[in-house]
Amino acid sequence: MELHILEHRGRVLSIARPGLRLLFLPRRSRCKFFSLTETPEDYTLMVDEEGFKELPPSEFLQVAEATWLVLNVSSHSGAAGQAAGVTKIALSVIEPLAEHHVSVLMLSTYQTDFILVRERDLSVVIHPLAQEFDIYREVGGEPLPVARDQSSNDFPGTQHGPSPTVHPIQSPQNRFCVLTLDPETLPAIVTTLTDVLFYWHSTPKEAASSGPESSSIKFFAFPLIEGSISIVMDAETQKQFPSDLPLTSSSGELWKTVLIGGQPLGLDEWGIVAQIAVPLAAADISAYYISTFNFDHALVPEDGISSAIEVLQRRQEHWWGTEQPPCSPLDPGFQRLL
Repeated sequence: MELHILEHRGRVLSIARPGLRLLFLPRRSRCKFFSLTETPEDYTLMVDEEGFKELPPSEFLQVAEATWLVLNVSSHSGAAGQAAGVTKIALSVIEPLAEHHVSVLMLSTYQTDFILVRERDLSVVIHPLAQEFDIYREVGGEPLPVARDQSSNDFPGTQHGPSPTVHPIQSPQNRFCVLTLDPETLPAIVTTLTDVLFYWHSTPKEAASSGPESSSIKFFAFPLIEGSISIVMDAETQKQFPSDLPLTSSSGELWKTVLIGGQPLGLDEWGIVAQIAVPLAAADISAYYISTFNFDHALVPEDGISSAIEVLQRRQEHWWGTEQPPCSPLDPGFQRLL
């Protein structure tokens, strides 16, 4: 298999809800890596440097300090990228990086999975993965081989510092669709997309007070990366879009989400993705994984949510011998899973 370090040098931002309308990229944007994810807390924007330069200054914008590189695994097996999501790369990419204490962000799309790592961590990333992958770095659109470091005797091996925090998980009641859209039909949904992002939602306070029978979250992901569109939306939200719109799902199945974190996770902690993706991969449970500025989200097939919950409830017993985490204050409307 091949691991490609894409040319995108990304930035990760949090946008407060009142500020989103000020931050749409211009129609003639040079941005090629754009992902907007709405959660109850805010909007998370992952954007390349060209797109970042086009954003106007705003008091509603919180920018993470690090610059992130985008990795993508290329397999020549011909398997559909959406069949297993992050499950395919959990054991070969996510777990080795966690063992070396590398913080990662994940962005699963309908087409493929992207792994974001800090640019300053690149040498630490390459070394453990070079045993499994032929690694290329894209320069000017051309993939150039990355030389393996032959002088690796003094390279630090698996880190044995403090164990990662095992975070609580919540299971909202929503059922989600994972879809793709022909970019040529994007103008047909601009008005609906604006309504969904700006107006058609409940505030976190309203959601929290609605009771267990209505426990759900606002979650909407819209990556537009090198001309490919992926959409993750609540099944109820999909009803807002035109019925004749050619939104495409490979299987038509619905997904349930697992929200990771009782308190905001931040972007510095390592091992968060691994403690979810690796157990699911070991159990052969398909999953999409989307990191945001405050929390992480894993989506698993609706008919596999019970198995996924059981696997994740046991994860603290196997994740480097960590103990049961302390209770964290969670929205009482959600089902408490850990």
